[in-house]
Amino acid sequence: MSDEHAWDARYQESHRIWSGNPNVALVAEVAGLKPGRALDLGCGEGADAVWLARQGWQVTAADISGVALERAAEHAAEAGVTVDWQRHDLEQTFPAGEFDLVSAQFLHFWEEFDREKILRRAAGAVAPGGILLIEGHMDHGPFRHQGHDHGPEQMRFPTPDEVIKGLALSDDWETLKAEVHPREQKGPDGADHTRTDSTVKLRRKA
Repeated sequence: MSDEHAWDARYQESHRIWSGNPNVALVAEVAGLKPGRALDLGCGEGADAVWLARQGWQVTAADISGVALERAAEHAAEAGVTVDWQRHDLEQTFPAGEFDLVSAQFLHFWEEFDREKILRRAAGAVAPGGILLIEGHMDHGPFRHQGHDHGPEQMRFPTPDEVIKGLALSDDWETLKAEVHPREQKGPDGADHTRTDSTVKLRRKA
């Protein structure tokens, strides 16, 4: 099964996979920024992209799943905002242009996946003075993806320092945040769970 078909199948498991709300870390870290051009990588059903558009950002949002992008476009239409939805396998193709904000929220996959390659391309898309925001998991929390060749036991979540090292950035970047923190999340059983996430926020010097 290709990565695209795997994600389409994942989204077809139910009418909505995610909550429909923007990621808490995105809201917290972007709230004080002046709106400009934003790129949302792995946008899923579009909650982050729609929230950014509502704040005045000009948003490009990319995902590998056509099913997810259809739902995202419906969400944007209901919200009355415009988003440039683009279908990309980010290991192969990438949205063109430079952006004042590049956001990669929980860009993980349970199969083999060159996350570092994608995040390096993400850094390359940040305009001078812009922000690269990377949110990641540090554990599996209440969710599992069983039945795959590379199941949860094989998936490894890098620390913030490992993320930054993997980006191999030049000296024209500064680290604004690199930390691990808890987050409350509802699991598939409907109960509240605490899981650990990581935030990496970097600024490309103007």
